[in-house]
Amino acid sequence: MAFYPDERIGLFIDGANLFSTTKALDFDIDFKRLLDEFRKRGKLIRANYYTALLEHEDYNPLRPLVDWLDYNGFSVITKPAKEYTDEGGRRRIKGDMDIELTVDMLEAATYLDHIILFSGDGDFSRAVRAAQSKGARVSVVSSLKTSPSMISDDLRRAANTFIELADLEAMIGRDGGGA
Repeated sequence: MAFYPDERIGLFIDGANLFSTTKALDFDIDFKRLLDEFRKRGKLIRANYYTALLEHEDYNPLRPLVDWLDYNGFSVITKPAKEYTDEGGRRRIKGDMDIELTVDMLEAATYLDHIILFSGDGDFSRAVRAAQSKGARVSVVSSLKTSPSMISDDLRRAANTFIELADLEAMIGRDGGGA
């Protein structure tokens, strides 16, 4: 990972994608350690976490995490998830945050030197190239070590740097990296 002490850094976290990737890798992220790690690598200007929430649920398992992030240095961007029943009669939830993340990332590319995108979603490939055209370097954090791989080949090619999430476990994993 190439970082420079004076560069302005922004984290853009696709919450659903990161959750799926860490679940596949069998470890939990300690978000305080994640912030501390990137603060060591440059001037952390922003840390955005994007997720959709089911608002009408009595208990939402994401709510404690979202509240903690909001009180501990993250800007949490949420919107209501949509619930529907698929053709097989199964309850499904849809809550895509791609547009929100993309717009924020492109706006930030004008004042950040280095954007770190936590997602493997190939839909972000064009947004990464657009951020680069504004002068920002973009590193993508996801995983090739899952089966199947969680990182889109297009996104990996678009990024200046690919960072394997599994390699960060010792630095940002809960309890020092143990699963």
